Amino acid sequence: MRVALDAFGSDLCPDIEIKAANEASRQGIEVILVGDRTKLKGVSSGIEIVHAGEVIAMDESPANVLRKKKDASMRVAIDLVGSGKADAVVSAGNSGAMMALSMFVLRKLPGVFRPAIVGVLPSYRGYTVFVDMGANVDCKPHYLLQFAVMGSVYAKKLFNLSNPSVGLLSNGEEEGKGNELTYQTNDLLKKSSLNYQGYAEGKDIYMGDFDVIVADGFVGNTVLKASEGIAEMITKMLKDSFKASPLSILGYLFSRGAFNRLKKRIDYAEYGGAPLVGVNGLAVITHGRSNERAIVNAIKLSKRFYDTKLNDAIIEELNVNLTVETTVQDKNYQEGK
Repeated sequence: MRVALDAFGSDLCPDIEIKAANEASRQGIEVILVGDRTKLKGVSSGIEIVHAGEVIAMDESPANVLRKKKDASMRVAIDLVGSGKADAVVSAGNSGAMMALSMFVLRKLPGVFRPAIVGVLPSYRGYTVFVDMGANVDCKPHYLLQFAVMGSVYAKKLFNLSNPSVGLLSNGEEEGKGNELTYQTNDLLKKSSLNYQGYAEGKDIYMGDFDVIVADGFVGNTVLKASEGIAEMITKMLKDSFKASPLSILGYLFSRGAFNRLKKRIDYAEYGGAPLVGVNGLAVITHGRSNERAIVNAIKLSKRFYDTKLNDAIIEELNVNLTVETTVQDKNYQEGK
């Protein structure tokens, strides 16, 4: 299994990516480092370097990237997967560009309407799989049905759950709440083979009342950014509290273990990245602020899904839930009805 790592994606590139590639290589994962060869110093001898002379900026539009950045490190890394020279791609770069390039180069899995970004959020009972994290701002009901299917498969593979519970994010748990999108999606999910448990409220994400929660990408990305802010706020507030007085410092010394366990639970680096599911390949998007551990974990995550044949399982589950109704809806969408 070979992972193509974009060496110029993170805020601290390429030093972080080089360290992550070296560590992943030490752990037995074959990494191909992609980027400007002249700037990649200190790379372990066993790691292949593929040269790419351009870099995609965080504020570049996906359309511009598709037209003009064919020699960018992210594009070249994705091309390696498309040509079969790598089995997965990992990047901490522009997520919109990653989405556009993955769809353009790798194409969609058979039967997939729209790929989605799947994330893992900490909850009181463990973790909640959340999809879509921002790939699709404007969604149709049949998109959300497929997001639920792909999220359920993801939860099975990542957490070894036999029948993950699925919820649809809404502004209340009652049937009458929500909007037209949630009404229609709710009807589709009820007819699916999934373990669908109905509407989920925002609090359910963090209490862990559902294994998988589904929303459109606009809402999902808002939830993601809010979650990052909450985690950062909690960490800073606890640090400030511990520094408030000598007695607080003494209390910290006794509770340091619990504090460190909490910090690990809410740290985005724990799972490293979020896969773009639904594309014909393995693509993992990780945070621009990623440290070495986050990128190593993203590489290991891609290997886990390669080993467990994530895409094969998604295709199989989608075939079960590809109803006549969703096929008609997609046909109408394509024709602009």
